Amino acid sequence: MADHYEVLGVPRDATPDQIKKAYRRLARELHPDVNPGADASERFKLVTHAYDVLSDTEQRQRYDMGGDSPFGGGGGAGGFGGFGDIFETFFGAAGGGGGRGGRPRSRRERGQDALVRVTLDLGDVVFGAHRDIDVDTAVLCETCQGSCCQQGTAPVTCDICHGSGHIQRTVRSLLGNVVTSQPCGSCQGYGTTIPYPCATCQGQGRVRARRTVSVDIPAGVETGLRLQLPGSGEVGPAGGPNGDLYMEVTVTPHEVFSRDGDDLLATLEVSMPDAILGATTTIESLDGPVELELRSGVQGGDVLTIKGRGITPLRGTQRGDLRVGVHVVTPTRLDAKERALIEEFAAKTKAPAPHLSEFHQGLFAKLRDRFRNG
Repeated sequence: MADHYEVLGVPRDATPDQIKKAYRRLARELHPDVNPGADASERFKLVTHAYDVLSDTEQRQRYDMGGDSPFGGGGGAGGFGGFGDIFETFFGAAGGGGGRGGRPRSRRERGQDALVRVTLDLGDVVFGAHRDIDVDTAVLCETCQGSCCQQGTAPVTCDICHGSGHIQRTVRSLLGNVVTSQPCGSCQGYGTTIPYPCATCQGQGRVRARRTVSVDIPAGVETGLRLQLPGSGEVGPAGGPNGDLYMEVTVTPHEVFSRDGDDLLATLEVSMPDAILGATTTIESLDGPVELELRSGVQGGDVLTIKGRGITPLRGTQRGDLRVGVHVVTPTRLDAKERALIEEFAAKTKAPAPHLSEFHQGLFAKLRDRFRNG
């Protein structure tokens, strides 16, 4: 194989700019449209391959470690090929081109996963919800259907690697002559080239577009939860299989209710007369009105439980409860007559003076703390 530096006519210490200028000069001279001769066509392929290798920093370093001269063209210590080429021989070349005798890369690859975020209210969490979500992602090119080629054309076998996807070189090393392999710079390891790429997708087999994904969101989800929709992500290059779509949930706070596991929490403000005498009231839960009985003498901090009006768990069918914490509202503005009645009531009941008692961290205190922190 001809030395890449000699093909381009540049020294081994040529700068990237020198390599680019040499390639452009030779390409203009040897391009088939300008010079249709067979010899020019072969030289054009060699020039193109040499430029692909030397213009890529990593490929050039690997090439310089071995080189095409008998002693590696200034490679490792003592002028022999580098140990990187030796390891590639025994353990396979890096870069997906396969080792010696390896197979070419497939253009079809799995698409990337995608992430979208959806905002729900508490009612969606209780009952579940259906959403149609617009996703900006890669979809199959309708023009070429993933073939990457213009209609009526197909990929052709690479003239440089002859369809193997890799290039072999024999170099001199401490262990003798060693055959190394690296991805073909002309076809990028695919073994084929696409002379007439699809104009719609630029030879990628996919395009960016917006599509709608319909999803049924189960009850019981919570903020931060990610739901996986297999096969709903990006289509892969060359029409490869789709990745997955992940949907991250955010639940907006509710003005009245908050969540505690599978239970719903709320606070019921009760007037002092209703707390003393008892009352029946109707409250609006998330799934309709509910009648609630207040016993006579209900205390602030008492919790009333309404069974089955909470949240359906993510993996279950038994709904949680609605727990209502009682908050007795003490009047702050009394006229003279009202004040006299309260004083008369206090005198007759002979209520004890305010005093300290045993501390109780009851459920209502937890509710109150939750509201304050939320």
